[in-house]
Amino acid sequence: MLGLGSIVGMIFLVLCLMRKPTSKTVIFFWKKKSSGTYRMEAFLEKCGGFAPKQYSYKDVKKMTNSLRDKLGQGGYGSVYKGKLPDGSLVAVKILSESKGDGKEFLNEVASISRTSHVNIVTLLGFCSEGSKRALVYEFMPNGSLEKYIFAQDQATDVDHLGWEKIYQIAIGVAHGLEYLHRGCKSRILHLDIKPQNILLDEDFCPKISDFGLSKLSNRKESTMSMMGARGTVGYIAPEVFSRNFGVVSDKSDVYSFGMMILEMAGGRRNTEAGLTNSSEVYFPHWVHSRMTLEEDLNLQWNMNETGKEVAKKMIQVGLWCTQTYPGNRPSMDRVVDMLERRHEDLEVPPKPFPSSPASHINPATSTTLHSSQDSTKPLSHYSQD
Repeated sequence: MLGLGSIVGMIFLVLCLMRKPTSKTVIFFWKKKSSGTYRMEAFLEKCGGFAPKQYSYKDVKKMTNSLRDKLGQGGYGSVYKGKLPDGSLVAVKILSESKGDGKEFLNEVASISRTSHVNIVTLLGFCSEGSKRALVYEFMPNGSLEKYIFAQDQATDVDHLGWEKIYQIAIGVAHGLEYLHRGCKSRILHLDIKPQNILLDEDFCPKISDFGLSKLSNRKESTMSMMGARGTVGYIAPEVFSRNFGVVSDKSDVYSFGMMILEMAGGRRNTEAGLTNSSEVYFPHWVHSRMTLEEDLNLQWNMNETGKEVAKKMIQVGLWCTQTYPGNRPSMDRVVDMLERRHEDLEVPPKPFPSSPASHINPATSTTLHSSQDSTKPLSHYSQD
């Protein structure tokens, strides 16, 4: 039986529902928070003092002059040139509205907000309003490394930079990766190192960018789950798309770095199906054969003797980095050491197998993310951590 209080409450509720709202009547609606909102709040709380500045979408529109100056576009969305109130130029990455549930976005914010290094692009802020997400970076006036090694007028671009500058860019990226793997409080695997993701400032100092696919791990953690293949075909390490080759680790970034500096030295993509000579289609195999036979490398660049020495060293390091099994690749601190030696002091590594064919990638494959410790027997002292 209902008590007197319950009956009075029910009568009051019925009267309220029957009453016609007036202009002075205030009706409150409580909107349930979305999972994305809860995720963002948890992320900001976790970041604490490390969280970058949060902008509104109105701020983003204002700093980019309503998205007027487009710098580039990719699968993630578009990048626009912008300006902060203090006059500082910025690059604003607007993510596609259909891009998942925001996990990849927060992943990039979380990864890069923990970094501070001359060879890592600086994240100045971010925006997250429902499906509208944006990242605000420092502006890199010389764009990406890609246009300097794959441009139609390649020789002009390299002559402009000089081989010493190309070499310093390679060392700078190596230092940046070494920092991500060993210098951060949390180990960061980038998992998408390629020329497009290396940006150049006004002095052509390289900055690693685009941390959307990266993975964070506490230094005390040895493993974490990773579903599916990550990265760009042509730069993906074999173990990323097949567990038969080993476990995913910081050596996976080493592989991608090796593929990239081979392209920097060769002035061409590692795989070019349009070449008439079939032996030259896959550059790592072709150049390995030339080095083993001590033949002239016949690279596309016009270079002096100093340039040839730099190119040979970068190729030798690249071939070590692209060894098929992770345990046979050097760590990034070893890579830095190798790049700073004379090329005569480096051994020619075994011939690597072809890399990451697209047909082998199975997005449903589950791999395990480890530290760089693995049981594969190293081939030489270069690969020992």
